[in-house]
Amino acid sequence: MSEKEDKTIDKLSGVETTGHVWDGIEELNNPLPRWWLWTFYLTIIWGIGYTIAYPAWPMISGATEGVLGWSTRADVAAEIEQHEARNEGLVEQLLAVDMAALTEDPDLNRYATSRGAAVFRAQCSQCHGSGAAGAEGYPNLLDDDWLWGGSMVEIADTVRYGVRNTTDDLARYSEMPAFGDFLEDTEIDAVVEYVVSLSSADFDTDLATAGQSVYLDNCSACHGDQASGDRDIGAPNLKDAIWLYGGERDDIRETVVNARFGVMPAWGQRLSEADVRAVSAYVHQLGGGE
Repeated sequence: MSEKEDKTIDKLSGVETTGHVWDGIEELNNPLPRWWLWTFYLTIIWGIGYTIAYPAWPMISGATEGVLGWSTRADVAAEIEQHEARNEGLVEQLLAVDMAALTEDPDLNRYATSRGAAVFRAQCSQCHGSGAAGAEGYPNLLDDDWLWGGSMVEIADTVRYGVRNTTDDLARYSEMPAFGDFLEDTEIDAVVEYVVSLSSADFDTDLATAGQSVYLDNCSACHGDQASGDRDIGAPNLKDAIWLYGGERDDIRETVVNARFGVMPAWGQRLSEADVRAVSAYVHQLGGGE
């Protein structure tokens, strides 16, 4: 029997059934409400009009532009242009000011740090964290521990040229030898214990004493006889208990044996000079700037 022949008239409602039955319940073939149908037809018409008027259909190299020529990118570009125009005078001042004297102009400094905060969130927070507290291998920018100096000018140079990258000849560059290649295990154990003793009261005195000799022979040339580091060559202070890669014995041993070689991009090649100066001002005022 065909589906059409299965259809019957429901005795209670007098409405034809569709022939579909679930658990003894027959489906009535009620027509859709007229208002619903007209609303549905109008949405189809509106959708077709929208795809004609606005960018809609994906193509091979882009999307259809739409007869109105509307573009979110163009709107954003126009807003950025208006913003830059309103702040053109401040940008010119920021480019001309001596960075060391930036804080002497409250209005300019406020603009620089606000702009720098936006740059930091977009470009720097992925490594240094949204709050700039850093992570293992990525410096904390809130403290007062700086490998290359924490003045406004020094921070700007670090941002501008980067660290140990291969794209900028002026990049900050230092390289610690992998002492595991030429020190004995006993010497490494000793020098690790000596480094631990510089910032902790929990150490083996005899082993640390032996490690001091190893340190003076192999490490003091960069970190100094007093282990206070050297910012001119990016050698960290070993006495302040601030560790970029961890301060446990295993962490320090890994650093001594295999060395570390963190890289920071040269942001001067990616950002405008105004943005470099602004983000440097922002980092400087976070709490650790000198």
